[in-house]
Amino acid sequence: MNWINKVTPPGLKTMMSKKDTPDDLWVKCPASGELIYRNDLEQSWYVTPAGAHLRISPRMRFRILFDDERWEPISLPQVPLDPLKFKDDKPYPARLKAAKAKILNRDIKETEDGGAPLLQEDCMVAAYGKIGGVPAVVLVQDFEFMGGSLGMAAGEAFITAAQLALARKSAFVVCTASGGARMQEGTLSLMQMPRTTLAINDLADAKLPYVVVLTDPTSGGVSASYAMLGDVHIAEPGAMIAFSGPRVIEQTIRESLPKGFQRSEFLREKGQVDIVVDRRKLKATVARVLGHLLPMSRRRDDRSTLQLTPPKTHAPKPPEPKVKPD
Repeated sequence: MNWINKVTPPGLKTMMSKKDTPDDLWVKCPASGELIYRNDLEQSWYVTPAGAHLRISPRMRFRILFDDERWEPISLPQVPLDPLKFKDDKPYPARLKAAKAKILNRDIKETEDGGAPLLQEDCMVAAYGKIGGVPAVVLVQDFEFMGGSLGMAAGEAFITAAQLALARKSAFVVCTASGGARMQEGTLSLMQMPRTTLAINDLADAKLPYVVVLTDPTSGGVSASYAMLGDVHIAEPGAMIAFSGPRVIEQTIRESLPKGFQRSEFLREKGQVDIVVDRRKLKATVARVLGHLLPMSRRRDDRSTLQLTPPKTHAPKPPEPKVKPD
């Protein structure tokens, strides 16, 4: 036995014992290299002091956008799993299982103190609520789920959310984040590009607003379809918006690309993006846009029963125990 253990009082042993420190207590800013306390990042919606916009979860997107951070989760349809029996170094079902486990662990961590439910089986998550008083269906693409890749489940989710916006005569807002089409589903994933386009046409025929919030990254088949077909395109600062990455282009044309090429600010200068806005001002911007596109005179009262459930910041507290008077 170590001689220190013999002379150390029991209470001091407890104080000196090693405590577990969370692995994600500090986050490194990609722009400045500064280490930032995670709780401080949560207060600023994961925008660093240097202005870098870190990727966030669908739950946080809903909390940013919806009034009073309240929403009604939307159930999305199931699709056949592994229709092509695709296998590389891992079977496709195993990749899906691992992605779902990763998302579940994140959701458990985000709702430790309570929170509104999310219905997520793939990379798309949808909810209904109000943004600045305007009824809206919001569809969020989750990059943490297999890179937000567009497959059959994502395509069905987009069409279901668009149809709900049509049924409720509400706005449709999509937050994109994707590396492109899902290779494990081959041509079936590419078929989602025209299918989502037809759903957007239905919204246009009904004169309902379709607003796209472009986040980092938005690329591949997503940028070649519904991501660039909005009535208004809003982008977060520094977001990469492209069909293929800059390295692939440089290797193909054997030329250096302009500074900031394929970033949201560059695309705004070229007319592909309408607004570049800080995430902390995103809700006010989206609400102002929707207020112009769907004014009060064109809104229809939604008579369906709504259960806008409160998230973490509005979680009900357990009742305090009653104390009998002496």
